[in-house]
Amino acid sequence: MKNNNKSLSASIALAGLTMGVTLSQAAHAAFLEDSKASVSARNFYYDNDNREGGADQREWAQGFRLDYLSGFTEGAVGFGLDVQALVGIHLDGGKGLHPDNNSFTPSDSDGSAVDQWSRLGATAKARFSRTEARYGSTLAPNLPILVANDARVLPQTFEGGMITSKEIDNFTFIAGQLEHATGRASSNRTGLSVAGGTEDSNQFRFGGVDWNVTKDLTLQYYYSNLEDFYKQHFLGLVHVLPIGDDQSFKTDLRYFDSRSDGANGTAGYLFNNNGGYARTPGEVDNKTWSAMFTYTLGGNALMLGHQRVSDDGGFVWVNQGNLANEGAGGASFYLFTDSVINQFARAGENTTFGQYSYDFAAMGVPGLKASVAYLHGDDIKSVAAGGADQKEWETDMRVDYVIQTGALKGFGTTVRHGTYRGGGTNIPDQDQTRLIFNYTYNFM
Repeated sequence: MKNNNKSLSASIALAGLTMGVTLSQAAHAAFLEDSKASVSARNFYYDNDNREGGADQREWAQGFRLDYLSGFTEGAVGFGLDVQALVGIHLDGGKGLHPDNNSFTPSDSDGSAVDQWSRLGATAKARFSRTEARYGSTLAPNLPILVANDARVLPQTFEGGMITSKEIDNFTFIAGQLEHATGRASSNRTGLSVAGGTEDSNQFRFGGVDWNVTKDLTLQYYYSNLEDFYKQHFLGLVHVLPIGDDQSFKTDLRYFDSRSDGANGTAGYLFNNNGGYARTPGEVDNKTWSAMFTYTLGGNALMLGHQRVSDDGGFVWVNQGNLANEGAGGASFYLFTDSVINQFARAGENTTFGQYSYDFAAMGVPGLKASVAYLHGDDIKSVAAGGADQKEWETDMRVDYVIQTGALKGFGTTVRHGTYRGGGTNIPDQDQTRLIFNYTYNFM
């Protein structure tokens, strides 16, 4: 897999230019005094067992991530720079167990896993009062309308600009435009697309506001437009009701309304969510709501919820997985049903889900957490022969432990296991296990 030299050169040039400007403004600026630097290591073993006789996948890789986050120069307008360097090393794939789809590590020209891959990026930033602007190639949004994915060896990153403003008390305004993304298993950037799309877009515009009505209640509205694919509105409500000491009840309501935009529905701009039904094939036409309720008592947390996807078409989100084989696959979205293996987001799908988690700090073992979740979806609209509605279910288990003291303080281990059964859907039955070791060392 080739490197994107143009993107890399632009990032380095941006870094050098911004560094020169900022350092010339103030010799003793907080640019350096407030800087932070860290190196993170992630060791990742991935095992996907296809229960229907298809190709299995077992791979092991090591990732390294270097982050430098500057402070801001002094003055009415402060300037800064963030730089990120990423390196992935393929340790083992097992003979025949590395599929040529760049889903975990990039593939070489012969279909085998590359020995290593890397990328370098930078983001310039400016701050005025309580408003901050960023422009660069290392953006990792975590918003209702776009969630950067960090579920493999290296993280997904986006290129573009974002502005965050907190000038008005209790309000956070966010707006921006993104133009490219770099996938988890790639050194190369691509444009932006959706599941099924083979053409891309270089314009994802968005804006939104979080309003903290009280310390326990937050209301949200966001709008996004991926040019030539879709327009999307989001409404959200999060409320936490304190009941007593170590006891609370949380309500989380989410609603999405998505519609076709521009060339969507034509060749190259088709939307196909997991082979599901669409009233107008290839076009975005969806309403999805989700309600989650969590009761917490001490270390215990029990969450129950339900999600409804409208009959006209599946839920849509930014997803580059069908573009040229560039390792751009793997995308997240802002719903609980974005689980270990499946998404439960196809046309007509009704999903009931629950999760129980426990924080062992309540038993005197800080750093140890465990959870188990179950999701069951039915009424999935199908394009299969006969058109009968389909069902699917998944169970997910997770255990995390982070060392709290000593020389290895901060060293974390995560084990995740998912079991998916499709009941005749086009997604094969799978058992998936992930073993991850994380460590971050802060040296500034």
